Amino acid sequence: MLLKNASILYGKDLQYIENTDIRISGQNFKKIKQNLASSKGEERLDCQGLVIIPGFVNAHTHIGDSIAKDVSLESTAEARIHPIHGIKSKILKNTKPAQLANFMKNSCLSMIKNGITTFADFREGGLEGVLLLKKTTSTLPIRSIILGRVEYYQKQKEIIQKASFAQSKKKELDAILQKCDGMGVSGANEYSDSALKYYSETKKIRAIHSAETEQSCVMSKKMTGKSETQRCLLLKPHFLVHMTHASKKDLCLTARKTSGIVVCPRANAALAEGIPDIEMMIKTGNTVAIGTDNVMINSPNMFREMDYLWKVSMAIHKKRIDAKQILKMATSNAGKILNKKIGSIREGYLADCVIIDKHAIELEPMHNPHASIVHRASESTIKAVMIGGRMTHGKL
Repeated sequence: MLLKNASILYGKDLQYIENTDIRISGQNFKKIKQNLASSKGEERLDCQGLVIIPGFVNAHTHIGDSIAKDVSLESTAEARIHPIHGIKSKILKNTKPAQLANFMKNSCLSMIKNGITTFADFREGGLEGVLLLKKTTSTLPIRSIILGRVEYYQKQKEIIQKASFAQSKKKELDAILQKCDGMGVSGANEYSDSALKYYSETKKIRAIHSAETEQSCVMSKKMTGKSETQRCLLLKPHFLVHMTHASKKDLCLTARKTSGIVVCPRANAALAEGIPDIEMMIKTGNTVAIGTDNVMINSPNMFREMDYLWKVSMAIHKKRIDAKQILKMATSNAGKILNKKIGSIREGYLADCVIIDKHAIELEPMHNPHASIVHRASESTIKAVMIGGRMTHGKL
């Protein structure tokens, strides 16, 4: 396929190129250059008036709770999402798999319509939960990165005594990891140092929630004398999620010991937990990506996430984060953190992209493409979505 006369956001830095051509071969971007001649039999599409951006990478989701949208809005964060006694946990345990699959599918379809081409999901429910999500996404074009977990949580006494990871759960963990892309651990406050170190020996992606709530940070200090983030790093995680209440010291440690941080601003705000300090994260050397978190709390919409982060950062810190930087969080930074060839329009990368109408009434005139996409674009401005070289939504 040859896309002609397109404006694009190119490479990991999202360089705006006014007019160029893109050749796609199989699932990948093969060549990006002006005046490419079409080959015999090659499909050719004129993209005049369109801007092609990388497909969004939603770097942290929990789509299993799609069935519980806006349940118990007035409850605290702990009451709603705690992995043991939270409302969400009870709903998931009492929902039939077929019902759950149907609502997860709807969330995936919603993500595709809004330009999300890959999502990384912390999947609850053990092996059955992983297999259910795999089955749900098997007939959909969206790319999923499934991070499973063992439904095993240690008691406070075991954590203080640094009890070992339960022998009876080791085979279960191995079985889960054989069927998914890695581990999405609920948090350090449910495990001893010994258990976290055991998790660190697994060979696939490792990620963990950290410093999401003030309560969890206080609990870690009280139980162990260490910050929650310090304990999370015992997992040797590839990335941490949230870090809303992380100290500068913890952010410096994270920059040295992980690939980055995934923030979820709207979910944090909805739970009255504040807004992550993106500027400090960047200053301390962290690569930052964006996720939309629980569907129970938040819509899986990256346009809304970027717009909210752009404006609330200005409101709180009186200094706006550069729109290009936020767009990188939703695309190329996420690809870097996940160590996948996604999130960038560049040769050799997966041909995932969102094709936007520059002349849409919400966008025209587009003086600053990065800002326009971050705080003006929406589902209505999308002409088409491509995943792996195939048009999966809309048409040109």
